[in-house]
Amino acid sequence: MLDRALRSPDADEIAAITARHFADTPLRPADLLFVFGTRVEEELRAETAAGLWQQGYFRHAIVSGGITPGADVSECTLIKAAMVRRGIPAERILEEHRAMNTGENVQFALPVIDTALGLANVGTVICLGNSWTARRYAMTMQRHWPEVEKMLLTVDGFGVPRHLWHTHPEFRRRVLSEWDKIESYKAKRFIAEWP
Repeated sequence: MLDRALRSPDADEIAAITARHFADTPLRPADLLFVFGTRVEEELRAETAAGLWQQGYFRHAIVSGGITPGADVSECTLIKAAMVRRGIPAERILEEHRAMNTGENVQFALPVIDTALGLANVGTVICLGNSWTARRYAMTMQRHWPEVEKMLLTVDGFGVPRHLWHTHPEFRRRVLSEWDKIESYKAKRFIAEWP
């Protein structure tokens, strides 16, 4: 069976994905930076978080990500260490070490946030993750934590402008794979519409 993520999208699909899937928002200072775990470009994620910290965009952060197959330490451990090396105080970074997917990132992080900060004390969150996953981060958070205002910042190291995602084979494969998940994830209530 042909892997749909390997297809060549037509102009209409490229336009729809470019307009709807990449949903970075304007940023303003937030109560919390939510760093979604990854095993791809951890350093870029940490560097971006450090830039936000230096510019005063958040007071606390949480990194959520478990131990992936073949790894010795959690995504959280790797990313938090990289953030601390870049100047974010360790005591400002909450940790969640069990999540194995985006839904678990949010579900397992919420009790950690509640214990440390109180969910009611968090009104604004910046979601930081991979560009190809894009709005699914905030859509997952919308499903599990609708009360909080969500902003989204995504990063990637593909070296092509975001609007040319379809010209890079691996970037295109990842975007199409994620794009194809959105409707079924909404139907299964893994995510909720956002914005």
